[in-house]
Parts: sequence; structure tokens; C-alpha cells
Amino acid sequence: MAASTYEGILSDLKAKKYAPIYLLQGDEPYFIDQISAYIEKNVLTDDEKTFNQTVVYGKDIDVANLDNLSKRFPMMAEYQVVIVKEAQDLKKIEDLVFYVQKPQKTTILVLCYKYKELDKRKKLASAIEKVGVLFTSKKLYDNKIPSWAENYIKDKGYTIEPVALRLLTDYLGTDLSKIANEIDKLAIALPSGAKITSADIQANIGISKDYNNFELQNAIGSGDVLKAARIVEHFSKNQKDNPLVLTITALYGYFCKLLVYNQHIRDDSKTQAAALGVNPFFIKDYQSAQKRFPTPKVIKAISLLREYDLKSKGVDNVSTEPGALLQELVYKIMH
Repeated sequence: MAASTYEGILSDLKAKKYAPIYLLQGDEPYFIDQISAYIEKNVLTDDEKTFNQTVVYGKDIDVANLDNLSKRFPMMAEYQVVIVKEAQDLKKIEDLVFYVQKPQKTTILVLCYKYKELDKRKKLASAIEKVGVLFTSKKLYDNKIPSWAENYIKDKGYTIEPVALRLLTDYLGTDLSKIANEIDKLAIALPSGAKITSADIQANIGISKDYNNFELQNAIGSGDVLKAARIVEHFSKNQKDNPLVLTITALYGYFCKLLVYNQHIRDDSKTQAAALGVNPFFIKDYQSAQKRFPTPKVIKAISLLREYDLKSKGVDNVSTEPGALLQELVYKIMH
């Protein structure tokens, strides 16, 4: 059976080891897009693509026409490539099993089946596994995003400071395509082999290195009331760039990690970092915060975050603005 991991599939493609059918399914579109884009760009030469590469959308084709298209022979090329984008919109896709059971060996059929998975109890998925590649693209857990971004940066020939990496991933969230696009912008703007800093991120992506959720966490954890107040005031005046829901989510994640840290307080820093899912560089911040937030205070903070999350959505709150809610929330957490 052909490789079914992202790295394995790309490795086979680069070695020109092609399968007759690729089912790229699942809830993380980034990996699906990367594999299909590689096939689209690299399997055929530009001259061969004219007659031998077809890209269609699931809503614009039916199984019968796709079957006929896939059975065509290539013209003056070894293969023809047929890519079905948004294949989850292809009606009666299970009927494709008859083609899959006897696929055209000179066709490379790619099905981009996003945000869903085929029912493995039915015949199509198992038939594809027998003759081709079935790849399920899964969302990365939040704590895996920084290491993924760091590896992506290394592959580009750059390095990044831990604080800058945290700033980048905290701001951009879990959208891998968005993270990759912003890193690509940095790669264009910076000299080859540079170490990416927080200042680089502020200058090229527009994320403030002084006013962000990461700095707010640090201010709260270190007990710096004035710094926290300045950040909250900035957020209040710039709600579009600093929505309350994202700040509450970030603080909730921070206090959940602090709760875990309190349970590993006697462990070494490497074990603590693994338990929290953070770079060991940041353990000193949690060590400092723990002195101000023992477990009972952490639980109180998490309770407040839940309360103000509901208030931000209108529960027991008719008129208080997001900025004022954030001021109340941070004051109560720190006092």
C-alpha cells in the first residue's frame, strides 16, 4: 500500500512514485491543499498540462462524467492528471467505486474531500485503500502549532526567537494556511538565514510586540498592574484587532496551563514544559506566576473567565462594552 502520511506522500511524489487515486480527506485543509498543489504543479510539464491536466469542482461534475474523464488516455505524456476540488460536493460519490475497482493506470485521480471523511463502512474508502492513497488530514492540537510553525520556518532556512514564535502563533491561532502565508511574507522581507524577532513580526505582520495577549498574560502572571492596565486600555480602544473573545480564550488557556504547572511544581523544567506543551524557555514565567496564583486562585481566575465569557455574549449583561468587561475581568483576576 502506498504511503498515507503527509510526509510519506510528498516523499513518494518527489520520487515520482504515483498512485492511480488519491483521496485527500479530513478537517485540516492545509495538508490537502499542499498535496494536491504539488501534484498539480509537478507531475506534468507545462506542455503536457495543456491536454492532460483537468481541474474540476465537485458541484460541477457528476460521477458518470468523472468516470469517463478518468478513463481517457493521455496525449503525448505518460500520465493524465484529474483533480476534483471540493469533492465533498460530488453527488453519489460512492458510485465511483466501480471506477476505483479497475482504475486507468495512466490516470492520476485526486479527490480533495475537505472537512469530511468517507464512511469507512461503505465500499469506496476500502477500495481506494487497496489501489491508491487514502490520506486523512487531521487538525493539529493547539499545543502542536508552535512546533509545526517552527519546523516550517526552519524548512524556509530561518530560525525564530521563542518569544517571537509565541507571539506569532498566539496571534494567528490554529489556521495553518494563515500561519504559512505570514511566514512566507517574512521570508520575502528578511535576509536569508535570519533569526526572526518580535520586532520583525511587528514590522511585517502588524502584530504589536508590546500590546498582545501574550504580554497581557505575562503582566498578570508577574503582578505588573500598570502594564496590564496599559494593555487593557489599548485593547479597549482597538477592539477590532483585539476582540474580547480571543483575549478570554488566550487567558483561559494560560490559566489552564498554570493549573497543570501547579500539579508538576516539584518536577524538573523539562518535564514541566512537556506537561504544559510549551517551550522550556517559558517555564520561568510559570514559576514566577505560580507564586501569585496557587491552585485556589487559578481556579478562581478560570471561573471568572467563564463568567465574563458569558457576559461578553450577553448573559446577565445588557449594556457593558467589551473594553469595560475586560477591565473588570483583569482587575478581579489580579486583586
